[in-house]
Amino acid sequence: MRDKITRRSARGIATAVLLMLSLSSTAALAAEKKAFKVGWSIYVGWMPWGYASDAGIVKKWADKYGITIEVKQFNDYIESINQYTSGGIDAVTVTNMDALSIPAASGVDTTAVIVGDYSNGNDAVILKNADNLAAIKGRMVNLVELSVSHYLLARALDTVGLGEADLKLINTSDADIASAFKTPEVTAVVTWKPIVSTILESPDAKKVFDSSQIPGEIIDLMVANTEVVKDNPNFAKALVGIWYEVVSNLANDAAAKDAMAKASATDVKGFEEQLATTKLFADPKDAIAFAKSADLKVKSELVSKFLFEKSLLGTTAKGAGAIGIAFPDKSIFGAIDNVKFRYDTTYMELAADGKL
Repeated sequence: MRDKITRRSARGIATAVLLMLSLSSTAALAAEKKAFKVGWSIYVGWMPWGYASDAGIVKKWADKYGITIEVKQFNDYIESINQYTSGGIDAVTVTNMDALSIPAASGVDTTAVIVGDYSNGNDAVILKNADNLAAIKGRMVNLVELSVSHYLLARALDTVGLGEADLKLINTSDADIASAFKTPEVTAVVTWKPIVSTILESPDAKKVFDSSQIPGEIIDLMVANTEVVKDNPNFAKALVGIWYEVVSNLANDAAAKDAMAKASATDVKGFEEQLATTKLFADPKDAIAFAKSADLKVKSELVSKFLFEKSLLGTTAKGAGAIGIAFPDKSIFGAIDNVKFRYDTTYMELAADGKL
């Protein structure tokens, strides 16, 4: 099991200092440039970025468009997002939830250039000596608070008519959850793979809910500063070209899977197990269809509602629509005068049409 900080680690709300840094950096970023920096962190759906860099695929596409792209791995997921938010890097791998609650909530206009995948079973609620979700009532639940695990739990509780008031949350580091479950006092956890797989090896562990029951709500993206994309479309084209060169043939590329497995501190079997519960959009047409679906709008509202309830949309947010989200059909959820997050299929469509 990997011991690195993953995409779902706990975080605090963006600070006023970070907000000022992000706003001051936006103008500097909004210009034509030739050198770009991209951040990524360890997670099954983001491993292609490290492999693409090591295999020379990043350089190949950057050279094609006459630019340079530095791909940097961050062991701390939240630090990668903070670096993006402050303008230290131009693009970053991030979940839809965190893209809204950190850069967008800090005033950084952000565009999802690539819709890479969504969790389709990687995240789960696990109980000890119980095989139904309703049995969670009254228990202490160990999880990484304000992470996608927290969101998953909220959505799970909705299905059985329960709320957080019906249990007690225990904020627990992802590195400690598996060992905590082995102790007698811990009887409920919410976490993600590969930790889920480790915990389920115990005969008293029962998975009672997972992200396959809320498909398309925990989404993994490659986002970039909107002004950077606007002024440097070749950067976005290169990112999309890199991504689809790797993932379009990943199922049949044993060498690539082996390299990604090793980089994520597992073996090919473990990596494939994680891939099996990840809806990876290896075909740009599938990603485009997902991004243009009416369903995404509904799911985006659910995520925004959760973030508002947890005070993660900024201190001045008056409702779940405080941050406007723009979709490919130009429709907007939330504040039309404060659109800070956008799903843009322009460059994925170029890939689908073979025009990169």
